[in-house]
Amino acid sequence: MVLRLQKEAMVKPYEKMTLAQLKEAEDDFDEEDMKAIETYREKRLQEWKALKKKQKFGELKEIAGNQYVNEVTNAEKDVWVIMHLYRSSIPMCLLVNQHLSLLARKFPETKFVKAIVNSCIQHYHDNCLPTIFVYKNGQIEGKFIGIIECGGTNLKVQELEWKLAEVGAIQTDLEENPKKAIADMMVSSIRNASVYDDSDSANSDNDAK
Repeated sequence: MVLRLQKEAMVKPYEKMTLAQLKEAEDDFDEEDMKAIETYREKRLQEWKALKKKQKFGELKEIAGNQYVNEVTNAEKDVWVIMHLYRSSIPMCLLVNQHLSLLARKFPETKFVKAIVNSCIQHYHDNCLPTIFVYKNGQIEGKFIGIIECGGTNLKVQELEWKLAEVGAIQTDLEENPKKAIADMMVSSIRNASVYDDSDSANSDNDAK
């Protein structure tokens, strides 16, 4: 406790201020403090710029076909881009859009975009929708084509998150595939049901004897 209090006492007032507060309080500091403040201000400014750069997206953006190259293929270097081709008449596409909107807010450093399929590809078959392409530096790093590959009609947002994390487009905090947990639960239920059925059969045989 003593060491912590001593450390806090050594902290200069400006180290707890925002950039705006520093500007307002400039007249209250001496020359030595002002030099330190300039260094500190620059550090805070760089941190702020880095944060803004990391959190530059944060939404599922609608684009048209003529924007595809600029928004997706020629996106900024090292930025992951998740592109959803959809048709609003297909329920699964609407579900994917809903999930992607949530994930876009959760992972603002990744670029999430969507486009009506006809504006990008003519005569694209409905059986291939929804289609999700994952780009980085102009290259397709992953793709999910059709209902099955996208996770099925009961797709949960955590399951889609896991799929995108496996490709590398986002850094998830999920520890295991949510789909696997559901599958394990189903297998366990089936096994338990089988044990009960075997037990009932054995009891029936004993009663018959």
